[in-house]
Amino acid sequence: MAADETNTTIASEGSGTATRSSKAPAGTSRVDRAPYAAGSAVGAETASAGRTTIAESVVAKVAGIAAREVPGVHALGGGGARALGAIRDAVNATDLTQGVKVEVGETQAAADLTIVVDYPAPIQEVAGNVRDAVTGAITRLVGLQVVEVNVDVNDVHLPGDDADADTESRVS
Repeated sequence: MAADETNTTIASEGSGTATRSSKAPAGTSRVDRAPYAAGSAVGAETASAGRTTIAESVVAKVAGIAAREVPGVHALGGGGARALGAIRDAVNATDLTQGVKVEVGETQAAADLTIVVDYPAPIQEVAGNVRDAVTGAITRLVGLQVVEVNVDVNDVHLPGDDADADTESRVS
């Protein structure tokens, strides 16, 4: 196999696993897609044979849950995603991966999150806390090394916004 060609096993929703061969120039992926080496994963101290494949949606859900638990985070996702999320919440089908995109390799992961911060929480502090919470959760629960967590602050939520929306919905 050429130095820039890798085989990656990824779990895709509803279809089991698929092996993908990609010829990407060096440096295009944010995560290490090198084949798994025994003992290289965090917590890989078992002697049993086999392979564990973790779907990207699982890592995205872990990141989404961790980010939502940070004080000062009002919501995840952009405006359209939040509107669709409100409909999902109304029918009790909350999407915990809303506003979260992840890239998962054999031993590493990278995440991009879009958040809405509550006013008057310090935005840089909230973003840093989100970065720390997501990194810790992915490392602890999934066992992957987190190479980067990008946080995009899309909006600031004002406390009066919910009261105005409730008043308007009662009047209509």
